[in-house]
Amino acid sequence: MKKLVFLIVLFVIGCAEENPLEKEISAIPLDVNVVRFDQVFLGAKPSDLPKLKETYPLFFPASIPDSTWIYTMNDPLQKELKTEINTVFSDFAPVQRDIKSVLQHLEYYFPEYDTPKVFTVTTEDYRKKVILYQDMILIALNTYLGKNHKFYDGIQKYISQSFEKEMIPVDIANEFAYTQVKPPRERTFLSKMIYHGKVQYLKSLLVPKASLAMQFGYTDEKIAWAEANEKQIWTYFIEKELLYSTDNKLDNRFLNVAPFSKFNLELDSESPGGIGRFIGYQIVKSYMENNDVSLQNLLGKSSKEIFTNSKYKPKK
Repeated sequence: MKKLVFLIVLFVIGCAEENPLEKEISAIPLDVNVVRFDQVFLGAKPSDLPKLKETYPLFFPASIPDSTWIYTMNDPLQKELKTEINTVFSDFAPVQRDIKSVLQHLEYYFPEYDTPKVFTVTTEDYRKKVILYQDMILIALNTYLGKNHKFYDGIQKYISQSFEKEMIPVDIANEFAYTQVKPPRERTFLSKMIYHGKVQYLKSLLVPKASLAMQFGYTDEKIAWAEANEKQIWTYFIEKELLYSTDNKLDNRFLNVAPFSKFNLELDSESPGGIGRFIGYQIVKSYMENNDVSLQNLLGKSSKEIFTNSKYKPKK
């Protein structure tokens, strides 16, 4: 009897903790059909090329001769690539659920955005993991084989650490967010931080189940460092009079993807790259917590208005 009571208590607690908004979003009816073009192409023979070009004209631009595609099909590396992708994505159902989830969030926050078609592909450029093109999302599965995969030898660890299949919805959200957030008119460091902060805040809404580390492309250790040193980082920016600086060198030091941020201090190697994005996110998050503003209104607000009304106070 005691065991039954205990189970009931757990059930009640679980229901109480369930986010009503997320429950509503997960119930949005959405038919997501993922076309596994990677499997189609990697399993094709040169004799299949005419049919492939007819069925998938987008992937076969006229500027590329058939000889290039035939050479690729005959390349032994393609067979190895197919094997590795099939091993990592032997069960594609969880990935498809993750993709559906981020698209349901897009439907909720941007109902005017038509549900895109989703294609899985391969790419030779690891920087193009996800591409939004017209009404399509292209996902390069060969960039999600696991951070320690042999294919990524030679790629710096701060980049390959995000080559995990769990990052697919985060990368979709990232690409979409940058299409919705307009670059700032001002060239100040603060404006750029808040610009990236808007992107990160939007990502947090589109993939709420992803950890903060995943949303920033950090390791758990790096996000812990950022949270523990938030006040010191903010103090540094103020004391060095960086907030209203228009020095473009600050982009590489504190905003761009990098192995670490560059304070020119001994602790640099401990910090995550692009720490300014983290601070920008905290400012935007504080603004939304302290003002009754919709997401769409936020996206149109100036960095000056956001900063002035954010009441941002970094954690100690």
